[in-house]
Amino acid sequence: MRYRRLGRAGMKVSTVSLGSWLTYGGSVAEETATACIHRAFELGVNFFDTANVYAGGRAEEVVGAALSHLRRDDYVVATKVYFPVGDGPNDSGLSRKHVWEQVHRSLRRLGVDHIDLYQCHRYDPRTPLEETCRVMDDLVRAGKILYWGTSEWSADQLRTATELCRSQGWSPPASNQPEYSALQRRIEADVLPVSEELGIGNVVWSPLAQGVLTGKYRTPDDLPAGSRAAGQGRRFMESWLTSETLDAVAAVAKVADQLGCSPAQLALAWCLRQPAVSSVIVGATRTEQVDANVAAADLDVDPEVLETVTELLDPVAAR
Repeated sequence: MRYRRLGRAGMKVSTVSLGSWLTYGGSVAEETATACIHRAFELGVNFFDTANVYAGGRAEEVVGAALSHLRRDDYVVATKVYFPVGDGPNDSGLSRKHVWEQVHRSLRRLGVDHIDLYQCHRYDPRTPLEETCRVMDDLVRAGKILYWGTSEWSADQLRTATELCRSQGWSPPASNQPEYSALQRRIEADVLPVSEELGIGNVVWSPLAQGVLTGKYRTPDDLPAGSRAAGQGRRFMESWLTSETLDAVAAVAKVADQLGCSPAQLALAWCLRQPAVSSVIVGATRTEQVDANVAAADLDVDPEVLETVTELLDPVAAR
């Protein structure tokens, strides 16, 4: 396993990390989730990501229970706040009230006395940015969280928040969690360059494009039974389940075969070529998937090969 600093922060995270969206606390049995988390840790993964809304809070409970068997100093646990957790007028967003109340609920569900990385799950245009940045700084000073970050914030939002925090002597955002893969490249134009300039580390989600870049989907009409595309995950990947995209992915799979690695490992290495990417967040429903994905952390790929991947997927990639 290799580790990178979380942007300019001193904390180091594994370049491959384990997430819990659409899996733990829901479709995956707790025993299996625990086995995946423990196997990832055995292989050097130290960064585990979740959110207060995943499986209605159950994901935090499952992740916390699994991590409770490990030495607290040895792992980094990250969670998020923003999306609705109820029907009340203060049950969502990034107001001081909602953030303060939700961080304590997350701490209880995770079973820890502090959260390593607390992330604003989206930008909240209804709450003054000063209020959100100040409550995050207050949580850092209170020892409830060590670092705070964002998810899917634009380059302008990241810059404004960072400059505000620096001007006020508050803790600035250490990270951003955007979607990024060889098929979804929209952050390359501005988010990644601004992140590198500001010292913000990106922990990217869906680096395998919801599994499309694993190469397991051959045609739009032949989806493996039990796969994400054949179930609840299809709505997140519909635009990629086209003949043109799957043919391009098949061409990338041939390149991976020549390298002696899997298409998934090559896709993760492609994301990690970016210096502003601190970690790629993968999901796993079996320990075998953990083994396969974590292997990407130690994969050295010639830049020319990565450029070939870029070119093969260029016609079908979103920007």
